[in-house]
Amino acid sequence: MQIAKNTIVTLHYEMFDVDNNLLDKTEEPISYLHGGYDGIFPLVEEALEGKNVGESVDVKLTADDAFGDPEEELIRVEDLEVFPADVEIGMVFEADDPETGELLLFRVTDIADGKAVVDANHPLAGQSIRFAAKVVEVRAASADEISHGHAHGEHGHHH
Repeated sequence: MQIAKNTIVTLHYEMFDVDNNLLDKTEEPISYLHGGYDGIFPLVEEALEGKNVGESVDVKLTADDAFGDPEEELIRVEDLEVFPADVEIGMVFEADDPETGELLLFRVTDIADGKAVVDANHPLAGQSIRFAAKVVEVRAASADEISHGHAHGEHGHHH
């Protein structure tokens, strides 16, 4: 079966930075609903269109095509007293966005002078990446998956 709209695509991927350093890779394959449901980068989805099991794609993505540019409003400076005593750079904390009520994950990026800098931007925001993927399975999506807009089952979303 070829990858087309309303198919569930299961793949292994590797992501590299511009210097070809490995940034991320799958240990277990991931699945997404193909056809414009925002389950994967649009340019990768476009490259996968029409592919079959065993075929691969290798797509270069600018920051805009990948994780976007960093947004200054997602970087905050907070007093250290609002954090646990053992706070360290790299720790992640949840906080509600006061404007949207959305839950954001903030990474501690710096600690100095009684303050901590926290950043809710994706760690790869602002970076161009190369996304290499190999298709391991393609199947027709169920009516439930199409109505929910995402894959269900072994490698996809679970309700």
